[in-house]
Amino acid sequence: MAVFCVFVAYALGTVVLFETNIFESGFSTDDSNLEFLITAVMELVTLGGVFLGLRLFKFQKVHNDLVTRKYDALRKWGTLRLVIIGLPMMVNTYLYYMFLNTTFGYMAIIQLLCLPFIYPSMSRCEAEVEDENEGENAA
Repeated sequence: MAVFCVFVAYALGTVVLFETNIFESGFSTDDSNLEFLITAVMELVTLGGVFLGLRLFKFQKVHNDLVTRKYDALRKWGTLRLVIIGLPMMVNTYLYYMFLNTTFGYMAIIQLLCLPFIYPSMSRCEAEVEDENEGENAA
């Protein structure tokens, strides 16, 4: 939960600092080659990260690890899933204010909208470490 809160707090803090003009925005708008390169890389990282982050627990190796090792595996894979979506969100938020390019802002918003789907609530964590066949065998 702490990792989740750090990512959201950093993104919101960055927005507040730039929108209140405490930090100067648009300081790299002149370098269009660098902007193009970073935009292309971040688009790939964002699209791949969102897909991987949302589907990570569905991969057989990860699911088997979650079922067998339970909470140790959940800490490892859950943190990785948060980092896969949260870290690029932080970078996109900063890059939006660095280049004033709305592409970075939209990618950060997409990643922010993905966070509720991986929110680490206690009930979700308990459901992730259960074997789906246990319920069928008990009935």
